Amino acid sequence: MPQLVVADFAPQLVWLAITFTLLYLILARVALPRIATTLEKRRDVIANDLDEAGSLKRQGEEALKVYEAALAAARGRALAIAGETRQRLTAESDREKAALGASLARQGAEAGLRIAAAKKEAMTNVRQIAAGAAAGIVAKLLGAAPDGTAVNAAIDATLSGGRD
Repeated sequence: MPQLVVADFAPQLVWLAITFTLLYLILARVALPRIATTLEKRRDVIANDLDEAGSLKRQGEEALKVYEAALAAARGRALAIAGETRQRLTAESDREKAALGASLARQGAEAGLRIAAAKKEAMTNVRQIAAGAAAGIVAKLLGAAPDGTAVNAAIDATLSGGRD
């Protein structure tokens, strides 16, 4: 093995020093600045991305606050509209109830008048029927037709006595 020959140690050490120095200079002057530049650019990109993410997060939070405020305002408007609609419908319902009550009262009064008229007419018919029946009964019992005024007077006395 040539590396282990003692007489060749000095030239090997010289070449080792020259190679190491050249490699060191190449790395220090060329490769390491490029790596440092790349790392610096990467650090800047990451810092910019983090700043942009923070900015977007703040914008998102602000947009959420605006959205929630708009949603709360819309809910308030919806509740106000619902309340107004409820009041309007209640007022309309009350008006319709009042109109219906008045109509029913008027119809009830008219029906009462019709009933009273029908009752009066029925009483007149009953009076006539009673007069005819009474005259017929008296005629059969006595064999002679009774006087119409006497029959009417007896019916009047009976009807007025029955009302009290």
